[in-house]
Amino acid sequence: MQRQGKAKTPRRPGHKKTSNTEKDPVGVYCRIRPLGADDEECCVEMISNTTIQLHPPDGLKANRNGDFKETQYSFKKVFGIQTTQKELFEDVAKPLIEDLIQCKNGLLFTYGVTGSGKTFTMTGSPGQGGLLPRSLDMLFNSISPYQAKRYVFKPDDKNGLEIQSQVDALLERQKRENMQSVPKTPVSSRQKADPEFADMISPEQACKYDSVDEDSSYSVFVSYIEIYNNYIYDLLEDAPFDPIRPKWLGGGTPVRNTEFVTPQSKILREDQNHNMYVAGCVEVEVKSTEEAFEVFWKGQKKRRIANTQLNRESSRSHSVFIVKLAQAPLDADGDHILQDKNQVNVSQLCLVDLAGSERTSRTRAEGNRLREAGNINQSLMTLRTCIEVLRENQMCGTNKMVPYRDSKVTHLFKNYFDGEGKVRMIVCVNPKADDYDETMLVMRFAEMTQEVEVARPVDRAIYALPAGRRHRNQAFKEELSRRLEERGGPSNADDPELMNQLIDSLPALPACELLDATDDQTLPRLVEVLERRHRIRQMMTKQFSKAAITLKSMLQDFDSNFSAKENFIHDQRGKLGEKDKVISSQKTELERLENKSKTLEYKIDILQKTTNIYEEDKRSLQQELETREQRLHRELSERKRMEQRMQGMVADTKHKWEKECERRVNAKQLEMQNQLWVKDEKLKQLKAIVTESSSGSAGPTERPDKPQRPSREKDRPATQKRSASPSPMPTAPPVHQRHRRSHSTGGEKWVDHTPSTNLELDTVMQPIIPNAIKVSAPSEKALAKCHKYVLTHQELASDGEIHTKLIKGDVFKTRGGGQAVQFTDIETLKQECPTASSSRKRRSGSGTDDQENRVPAVSSSHVDQKRRKPWGNGCEK
Repeated sequence: MQRQGKAKTPRRPGHKKTSNTEKDPVGVYCRIRPLGADDEECCVEMISNTTIQLHPPDGLKANRNGDFKETQYSFKKVFGIQTTQKELFEDVAKPLIEDLIQCKNGLLFTYGVTGSGKTFTMTGSPGQGGLLPRSLDMLFNSISPYQAKRYVFKPDDKNGLEIQSQVDALLERQKRENMQSVPKTPVSSRQKADPEFADMISPEQACKYDSVDEDSSYSVFVSYIEIYNNYIYDLLEDAPFDPIRPKWLGGGTPVRNTEFVTPQSKILREDQNHNMYVAGCVEVEVKSTEEAFEVFWKGQKKRRIANTQLNRESSRSHSVFIVKLAQAPLDADGDHILQDKNQVNVSQLCLVDLAGSERTSRTRAEGNRLREAGNINQSLMTLRTCIEVLRENQMCGTNKMVPYRDSKVTHLFKNYFDGEGKVRMIVCVNPKADDYDETMLVMRFAEMTQEVEVARPVDRAIYALPAGRRHRNQAFKEELSRRLEERGGPSNADDPELMNQLIDSLPALPACELLDATDDQTLPRLVEVLERRHRIRQMMTKQFSKAAITLKSMLQDFDSNFSAKENFIHDQRGKLGEKDKVISSQKTELERLENKSKTLEYKIDILQKTTNIYEEDKRSLQQELETREQRLHRELSERKRMEQRMQGMVADTKHKWEKECERRVNAKQLEMQNQLWVKDEKLKQLKAIVTESSSGSAGPTERPDKPQRPSREKDRPATQKRSASPSPMPTAPPVHQRHRRSHSTGGEKWVDHTPSTNLELDTVMQPIIPNAIKVSAPSEKALAKCHKYVLTHQELASDGEIHTKLIKGDVFKTRGGGQAVQFTDIETLKQECPTASSSRKRRSGSGTDDQENRVPAVSSSHVDQKRRKPWGNGCEK
């Protein structure tokens, strides 16, 4: 017995990906299912064979004020409602089957909202077979003549395959046939096809791959798993069955009893080539499409489905149907499989039917259905997150960790996104308006998935054995049979019928029974017949030897001719290889030039954008410069006006202080003169007293004339007169005029703002403002009712006198709806004490003289006005 060989899944080229690794984007296709009823509102429109457009439904526009607009999404190809299952298979799944036969892995999964037709696209229905049965049919139509016998390839428990000899495979088959516990799987035959499967694919729609390697033997293994609530279950595992108590209800719901044995969940493991696989998963070897579909249907009956508000048969788990193809080359004779595990390749295709995303507000799920929906949405969200991180790492050059382990779905297929095979996704869309929000999210995910690139799988190495071994072996057998037939010999020595014909061609043996001891004719006749048969046998041996020699010479000639043909073919292949090198170099140069052209175009675009940015900056800077120049001119003009105003204020202040200084000097002079006059009077009185006492008896003399008291009026020029009210006559009391008219008089309404801190001066002249609203603090309500505004302000001057200012302004409305005041005039009211106040303190020796010399103190009020512009109303004093 030969030593068993062991074949593993092909090792990846290496974890360190080179920079020149060619990558292909993930192929994303879109399929639109028909509406359930003709009167339903449609929100999806097919623009072209690569573009669709989403229209927000009318109800959504009314609810959200029409913020949503039509959006378009592009795909590799869009399949409308008239697309057949065969057309979809030709464009999407057929290339993956061809890659599977060429020892390349593939991943195909359907994605969409619940009720969008994912299961129909993958499985199909009678008369409309989906992608899965058509893929199986094409695979077996292509490799059926080259399949190895059953159990030549034997799966191990570590994601690998053990290759056995013909003897071991025969023993294994006999062992399985004798085991009563293992039911026999039917041998491949279209005569015993499943009626339901036979209706799925018509013979006219069958297809095959013509470029199959004839010098290899193939074997197909299938497995079927589901991911339910983030746990992996094997749908092909034989669970314990109790004929009295059923263990499962409809939809995959278990019966709650104490004797129920829950199915054991599987775990994910990593093999020696860092590929993920489901440990302990049942792998069934199948030899025909019918047998494979029967295994699939066996697992499909165990899959968990349930009835929801949106779908009568809603998938509650993600299903994964794995097709594994083992391929091993034939030996040099082209008769048996080469017992070399390094020459065995294993490729696999995963057909995934993802459960649809759903909103619990629409499905109204409760209990287990709610938990299932949450786990489904969580796993789909993890898939979206992984795609986003992959896209960010590829486009931005980052090295973020992709969270594959957050979900069993992404963890199982992480090798495909790392470059272990092609990845294709079919986005199933339900065009009804109720699914608009969910469809929008699906479209965004599909658009993002198209930007992710996956490394292109490398081609398998070419075997060192010459091609055409199987064909030559078959040709040799046919030629040998033909030559034997021409020479009258058996075409197949192992055939018992031919052996019987050869024996019958020899002379018949006579009767050999001896009845008499003296019989001398029977034995000589038997000897003669045997000698004749011996001569015929020798003659046949010589003819066979001659035929063998002739055949050997013919084989030698054939070998020589074949070697010559091989040398010729080798030379032609060498020339073809040189041509291929030239073509590859030219392709490389062309790609380099294309990349250079793209780089230059990209640089030109960048320069154009930079130029546009600079021009915009230039225009903005010019506008800013003009604005600043205008602002500078305004500031200069304002500065000139301010200088002129300050010069006027300085001149007014200077004139005011000159008058004040002059007044104070005159007042001081008058006071000094009064003091001097008082002293002179005292001296004169003293002199008179001395003179009277010295005269003695002399009679009374006349009193000398009283000197005139100095007055301020004498020193003042006649033209300088005060603008204040005239002093009252000494004979009549002064008339206290209570009020005066102000410039504020008029027909407008005023706001009289008098702060509470002002003092009551009780002066003679006070401003009178008719139609005024008196306030202590301005308010918008008061300003809105009036047209004018006046503020009464008091301040203490440097000479100790109180100045009252009336600050006036116009009230107008602002653009913001408020009120504003523009000040236009200022009136100043001054209250001054009389300069002759010191004369009240003069004293004289006699009471009559003192009464005559007193100057009455009279208070006066002085009004000084400063106007910025003339007013229409005058000021009445």
